[in-house]
Amino acid sequence: MPTFLRRNSDKYSKLGRNKKKKQVWRSPKGRHNKMRLKRKGYPATVNIGYKQDVEERGKIDNKKMILINSLRELENVKEGATIIVGKMGAKKKLELVNKAKSKKIHIHNINVNKMMKKIEKKKKEKEAKKHSIEKKETHKEHEKKETEKSNKESKEEKK
Repeated sequence: MPTFLRRNSDKYSKLGRNKKKKQVWRSPKGRHNKMRLKRKGYPATVNIGYKQDVEERGKIDNKKMILINSLRELENVKEGATIIVGKMGAKKKLELVNKAKSKKIHIHNINVNKMMKKIEKKKKEKEAKKHSIEKKETHKEHEKKETEKSNKESKEEKK
């Protein structure tokens, strides 16, 4: 099966040149468009007859994917299966990843190691920020005490 590319995708980066994410199919609609006219030597367009085999449909890397949207759905998945994680927050996603690791379930759309590193980095930054705020507060309290002492001393001297 050919890869269906948008017209002029090889010329412009905004249409997908060297950018896989931007390579999106759009049907050619121009009046004199050679692709639309199905001229010889031009990229193939989407037509009837390019459908995948029945065994391959709905599979990625010849594995059937299971969409998971909650931790409850993960409990029904068997060991060694491959899943796709749906939309969920970072905390629940982290719980789901840990549970999947323990069950030896492969997650297709999440790079687990990268995600764990990112979360650890965020935690460290948060702790560092909290620590610096505490330092500032203690420093301010110390300054307040010193100013109060100096104020008391100046009042005593005036008397």
